[in-house]
Amino acid sequence: MADDVKLRLELLDVYGKRLGEKVDIDLRHQTLAEHKVVRGVDASKKIAVSGLKGAPQGLYRMEVDPPAYLPVGQFVSMKASGFTDVTVTLPIDPKKVVSVNFPKYKDLDFQPMLEASDKVLSFVGMKGRDLYGELDETRKAGLLNITAKCRATPLANGKTVLKYIEVLHELRGDRFFATVAKELREEVKHSVADGLFHKADQSLHHPPKGFEGFTDAGSFKTGESAGNLQLSFFMKGDACLADIDIDDAAGLGHVFQVLRNTLTGRPTHPFDIHEILILHQKLDPGYTFNV
Repeated sequence: MADDVKLRLELLDVYGKRLGEKVDIDLRHQTLAEHKVVRGVDASKKIAVSGLKGAPQGLYRMEVDPPAYLPVGQFVSMKASGFTDVTVTLPIDPKKVVSVNFPKYKDLDFQPMLEASDKVLSFVGMKGRDLYGELDETRKAGLLNITAKCRATPLANGKTVLKYIEVLHELRGDRFFATVAKELREEVKHSVADGLFHKADQSLHHPPKGFEGFTDAGSFKTGESAGNLQLSFFMKGDACLADIDIDDAAGLGHVFQVLRNTLTGRPTHPFDIHEILILHQKLDPGYTFNV
């Protein structure tokens, strides 16, 4: 009987906590003219949906649409009887974030880099604590995303990428430009043989204004399917500049199965990278959201 077939759904954020809000669920059968919609169900506990078909005719396309998270979709194959348990993790919707809990300056392990950076574009004359405090949420989130990823990215010599970043020159939500130790470029090149990096296209990466005379010196990426680190180098004599960014590589669609029409024409936000890093790489950038 249809009543014997039930979907038991658990909706989680990237930290593994249940969503504390009401959601809409859309279930569309893939062979029969059956379409079930439930609205405003409480996601703070497991959700039971009854009245569904079971195997061998139990294949549904499920879409979940919560208020503060991006809508996701996936296929669900129902058992012939009883409960079919499904757990879905949803990424935050950046537009619904009310405020962000950032780490305090005293807790940052990259203070020397910020103390040396007094000519960051749009923040000239500020450095250290003052610079960090003046950054808007988008830039600050981007900074924490990238430093977290650099801290966790090893080189063949056993050091991490973060150890070689010296001075920031320009900071955006999706990347930053910095002076790095010349040794970093050599170590990254050596790390290709160990599979830690691979060569990448550098055509879309250029030095920022004010650094004329620097020439392309190679671009390299880590190998993750989503949230991979890209380092694009530029050299002028012994001076070495790097464009450092995290490529989402269609990560929201790959990692979370966010509905495609939600992502069409939408630029990647640093909060998206935060969600990808935590769920896909178990790497926490150190800040949380209030929604």
